[in-house]
Amino acid sequence: MTPHPFDAASAPPRSVLTGRDRSNLLLHDARHGSELERLHALALPPHTLMQRAGQALARLAIALAPHSRRIEIVAGPGNNGGDGFEAAALLQQAGKTVRVWWLGQPDRQPADAGAARLRALAFGVPVVPIDDTGQTLLQDTLSRCDHGTLVIDALLGRGLNRAADGRIAELIATINASAAAVLAVDLPSGLNGDTGSWPPAPAGGAAAVIDADWTLALLSPAPGLFTGSGRDHAGEIWWHDLAVDLQAVPAQAVLERGAAFDAVAVPRRHAQHKGSFGDVWVIGGAASMAGAAWLAARAALQCGAGRVYVDLLDARSRHADTLHPELMPGATPDAARLGASTVVAGCGGGTDIAARLPSLLAHAARLVLDADALNAIAADPALDRALRARGTSGRPTVMTPHPLEAARLLGCSAADVQRNRFEAAQTLADRWQVVVVLKGSGSVIAAPGELPSINGSGNAALATPGSGDVLAGCLGGLWSRHASTRRDAASGPHADSLQTARQATLAACHLHGATAQALSPQAEALPAARVAEALGDELRRIAAARRA
Repeated sequence: MTPHPFDAASAPPRSVLTGRDRSNLLLHDARHGSELERLHALALPPHTLMQRAGQALARLAIALAPHSRRIEIVAGPGNNGGDGFEAAALLQQAGKTVRVWWLGQPDRQPADAGAARLRALAFGVPVVPIDDTGQTLLQDTLSRCDHGTLVIDALLGRGLNRAADGRIAELIATINASAAAVLAVDLPSGLNGDTGSWPPAPAGGAAAVIDADWTLALLSPAPGLFTGSGRDHAGEIWWHDLAVDLQAVPAQAVLERGAAFDAVAVPRRHAQHKGSFGDVWVIGGAASMAGAAWLAARAALQCGAGRVYVDLLDARSRHADTLHPELMPGATPDAARLGASTVVAGCGGGTDIAARLPSLLAHAARLVLDADALNAIAADPALDRALRARGTSGRPTVMTPHPLEAARLLGCSAADVQRNRFEAAQTLADRWQVVVVLKGSGSVIAAPGELPSINGSGNAALATPGSGDVLAGCLGGLWSRHASTRRDAASGPHADSLQTARQATLAACHLHGATAQALSPQAEALPAARVAEALGDELRRIAAARRA
């Protein structure tokens, strides 16, 4: 057997979201990622970073598709294509049948990429120029491929700021139409790596983006891989840091992989009692929507709140939850008691929730605003002003909008929100001095003065009615227990309480998503009630694993 020509001392790529590493991961946008690359390239011998990238790519290609009969590398004109050439040389040495289809010109190729191309040619790698003839031949070749062929997408790098068009768009369509497995380098060609959105498409057309089975992120991963459309196009995401210091350049976002549990899921002490973990009030459930409030309440109970009360806005629905008699129906308490409680407001609240919000905004110690509570604030300038006053008074708030609710708050369209989820979430956080969870694929958590975080857990199993209510209740329960047991010196009441809110929010988003993954690894739809019931078991599993 031909030995693999890899440096035995180099670390292999790591799976970002399915591995055991739960530490946070710094993410850089295209501009800062380019600066990170430039700084380290200056400090290393020529071509070092591209050689490391090629080695990581070749190793991963063999690991993911060890029995692939052919490896077809579609390389672009820049350094992304250079990574493909570098990997081709190594794959050829490893005994693989490999070919590079190249969209480029020798006199326009960057130095590192040109050196990699010459290296591939020296090892006998066939290189086919993608002109009219080459493009037709590639289309014919890929149309006859099955999953036994691996295609490596090395077309475009991370600097794309417009929709792929012309020949590149045609190549993307050709790759997507093939039955071959696809491994993308850095990010799927055509995706905006800064935002996870499609760049604006030509008039009347659809954006061209590679649908990859796997993506290998190099240096610092692009934020857009983990939110918006990124996860759908990237497939399983792998990462190699090329042995550089990611902190040499400021990051633009953080991928949260469960580290927040270190602060939130602290062991309970023997001498504690139910009052040690605070009171949660769930206020919502207008006519025909009581289920939303009960789902939130069940989630809060499973997540460790001391006592959970439910104030249903529809008086005809005020009865006990027979499945969970621990949940206590009751009327909204007075200002003094609200001032010691965590309140989850808006789940199934309809238009009735608006009348309750002035008191909640003025007095609740900790406030989660969800669903119809957000719609009420978007529609009422007086509630908007009350929320701003709450932020300046030092009472912490978490808002949990989905894209349409965020759009109503921002006065734009849901499509505008999705085009830059980071900007939308941060604008909301700064405007009202709150913590924001912009829900969706790769929920974005933003807070004033903090890098935005992307929640790395969860899957499409959560795309069911009531999932947002469960998340709101989960957050209320974790925040109540965390805030009630917190013991540290605060730099200021507002700063500390917002930080506590942020930690609880990060933990809640992770727990909610991890529970769905445990129940439905293949992302088949989950009733929200099942997720609510399973939160406690997943919380205990995570806590036990962290203490082991």
